[in-house]
Amino acid sequence: MQENEQKLQETEGGTEHNADALKKTEEESPISEPNTSEDKVQQENTEKTNSSPPEETTTTEVPPKEIEAEKATEEIEESNAEDAEKATATEEPSKEPEAEKVIEEIEESNAEDAEDVDNEKRHHIPMLDYHSMSIENLVGELQRLVKNEKIQAINKHVSSIKYEFDQKFQEFLEHKKEEFVANGGNEIDFRYNSVAKRQFNEVFGEYREKKDQYYKQLDQNLKSNLKRRLEIIEQLKGLMNVEEDINTTYKNFKDLQENWRNAGPIPRNNYNDVWRTYHHHMEIFYDFLHLNRELRDLDFKHNLEEKMKLVERAELLAKEPDLGKAFRELQTLHKIWKEDIGPVAKEQREEVWGRFSNATKAMHQRRQEHYQELEKDYEKNLVKKQEVIASIMQIADNITNNHRALQQQIKEIEALREAFFKAGKVPQKVNEQTWSAFKDAVRKFNRNKNAFYKSQKKEQHENLEKKRALLGLAVALKDSDDREMATPEMKRIQSEWKKIGHVPRKYSDKIWNEFKDACNHYFNRLHAEKNESQKEEYANFEKKSACLDRIKAFQLTGDKEKDLNTVKKFIAEWKTLGRIPYNKKHINGKFNKIVDALFTKLGVSKQESELLKYGDKMQQLAKTDDNRAIGNERVFIRRKIEESKSEIRQLENNLQFFSNASEDSPLVKDVVNNINRHKEALETWKAKLKKLNIMENNLNKAAEESDEDAQNEEE
Repeated sequence: MQENEQKLQETEGGTEHNADALKKTEEESPISEPNTSEDKVQQENTEKTNSSPPEETTTTEVPPKEIEAEKATEEIEESNAEDAEKATATEEPSKEPEAEKVIEEIEESNAEDAEDVDNEKRHHIPMLDYHSMSIENLVGELQRLVKNEKIQAINKHVSSIKYEFDQKFQEFLEHKKEEFVANGGNEIDFRYNSVAKRQFNEVFGEYREKKDQYYKQLDQNLKSNLKRRLEIIEQLKGLMNVEEDINTTYKNFKDLQENWRNAGPIPRNNYNDVWRTYHHHMEIFYDFLHLNRELRDLDFKHNLEEKMKLVERAELLAKEPDLGKAFRELQTLHKIWKEDIGPVAKEQREEVWGRFSNATKAMHQRRQEHYQELEKDYEKNLVKKQEVIASIMQIADNITNNHRALQQQIKEIEALREAFFKAGKVPQKVNEQTWSAFKDAVRKFNRNKNAFYKSQKKEQHENLEKKRALLGLAVALKDSDDREMATPEMKRIQSEWKKIGHVPRKYSDKIWNEFKDACNHYFNRLHAEKNESQKEEYANFEKKSACLDRIKAFQLTGDKEKDLNTVKKFIAEWKTLGRIPYNKKHINGKFNKIVDALFTKLGVSKQESELLKYGDKMQQLAKTDDNRAIGNERVFIRRKIEESKSEIRQLENNLQFFSNASEDSPLVKDVVNNINRHKEALETWKAKLKKLNIMENNLNKAAEESDEDAQNEEE
């Protein structure tokens, strides 16, 4: 009894961690889904005595068999009259068809568990949602199972993983083949080396090897144990033919029971038949014990108590919320009923088995209801998958006509594929049909996509020729010293390159690297020269900084003419110092501010100071002897004159709005000051234009006189 309780506790403890397993997938149950097989294996549960009679019965005085021979003969004859019926139906007098299937499934599962104690562990390994896993994750899960679990406990898991892997890999391989053919390859030449496939084959091969070794060794042990059990049955049959007192016979019977318990597992195909035969002959022996009813009835009473405990436990399972846990415990109860507990009195067999069978039928009904609920979920999943397939077909029928948009469609297809696999299982009857429709939809998209890229090949080759032409120009210009021509041309070539579309992938990197190298070669040379020129500009900046420090330190002497000449020398020196870096041009503003302050102290008006500074610029223009530079300066001054006049007109118009305002008004004063400032600037610009014209006239006269002198010398 304690041994039976321990088995039930092990069953309960082993299932607590997997309470939601049955909801995830019916495959986790050791029993196949109902209505999936029509095979009727005619196997019936029988019982086996697992406990000895109470100790006091071993000392009961039993008359010798010789004295009771006549009575024994009568009892055996009555028992033999029922042998034919008992050979096919022992403890369970009438199995109703409704309970038959679930009992057969329980017996088949228990027969498998009986082969090896580790077989039972398969019920506790979670059956994950392999359908939603990627190829890589399926390989990883297979590796984990083969490495960490008993090889005999993962058969269903490995089969499910292989089924999903084969389907997904085949779809993936077809996609790659279509791409290969679309890119101009011959289908017969298609080869694809997949790391995931190679890893899967290696792990699956390891699983097959371990499985073969395990079952080879197991088969030898099972056959040996089967032979031993059949010998025990023969010895049991022979107990009724041995001439000895009943106590000795009963002791030998108990020894045979103990040997039977220790005989070990046998092949699952023989399990139920061997147990049925054993129970049959054990009941014949109990009938033989009519010679001593007290001894037999004590065993019947004990067996009845144990079986009623099992019945009560089975009836309580109807309230167990975890269906998977409840069904596995029911399997354990059936196993104990069959293997560990002997028969009860004939008049009680029908009633006891009826209660146990009804509890089993109730569990069967719960499973049927559970599968019906699963079917509803599967129908919902089917709707989701059909929507996904319709979305894929919608995209496949409307392939875009540009690369970027098609890349977006590819991402959408990948998202839909993922949604398809995550949608869950569908009813088994439409599983293949749904999977086929999904593959057809994805295949249609891939073919249309490949057709688009095939049509793009011609355009890509044309783009390749355009880029090769630009590459030739870039290579020709990369060593040019004509900066004014080469620099804008190189920039134009780069701009044109960006406008040209894609080229065939196998040429893309090579031609881009060659073009980039040619451009970098030219611009690196240009930047090196600029860096050289910048050294001179920084030197000029240092000179200007020194000049600025000297003019800051300059103090007026009080002699206006002398001081004015000194300031002019500072201005002239500043003009000769040349260009400075762009980011250092603020030093010019500092210099001009100091010069303006000195002119103010010397009483020189702003206009006069501007003209003085402008005189130095005119000297530079005169030295250049560049008529175009002088012309540009004249255009610049005239534009400034027009701007000043326009500003003055605008301000004078604005002043009319303040005709009623006081002259002391801040707004009026501000407008008047602006007008005066622009008038002063106008006069300054006019004076600059006059000086420029005078200089140009003087230069023209000098040029004419020079020409006349040259003609006179020739004459």
